[in-house]
Amino acid sequence: MSEPQPPEAVKLIASLLSGDERLLGDAVQALSERYGRADFISAPAPFTYTDYYEKEFGGSLIRRFVAFERLIRPEALPDVKIWTNALEMRLTAEGRRRVNIDPGYLAKAHLILATGKGYTHRPCLREGIYADLTLIYRDKSFHSLPWTYPDYAGGEVIGMLTRIRDKYLLQLKGKAAGSGPAARKVSDSDGDF
Repeated sequence: MSEPQPPEAVKLIASLLSGDERLLGDAVQALSERYGRADFISAPAPFTYTDYYEKEFGGSLIRRFVAFERLIRPEALPDVKIWTNALEMRLTAEGRRRVNIDPGYLAKAHLILATGKGYTHRPCLREGIYADLTLIYRDKSFHSLPWTYPDYAGGEVIGMLTRIRDKYLLQLKGKAAGSGPAARKVSDSDGDF
């Protein structure tokens, strides 16, 4: 029989898309106010992998990734997704969503994204929020899976996520030593460690 153990803290990340760079900044600011200081924000980059969002957002989408210094409990991911959905609604104009926020977390072994869309490889966590196993980490690199979105499977994103994972591993070492932001007390309100 296996004995349940408390899960290791994970690193909160988010991918943000918008046609308006100012709105991306507003969303990053709101996320930082909620989840603490961002310790990584990517440069704005054109998002050209799919036209899926074009009808809703128009063309010329910009993407930014953000990662947060404060680690969270993995089971808090549904709360994060519910909160980011509410943030997307606050940033709407004339009934149209103007920012897409896809939160997830990095753990030692994988990248999990939160989604409201169930599928064969997406187990339900709770309240209609599903976990998408997007990448796995083995042999010193992230690897895609048959269902991984093409943009997450690309070398540039994998390299960026690997650098974020390296920082995360250093944070875990700091937690083991009892210092640094990873050692914070658990808060029921936002899933912090």
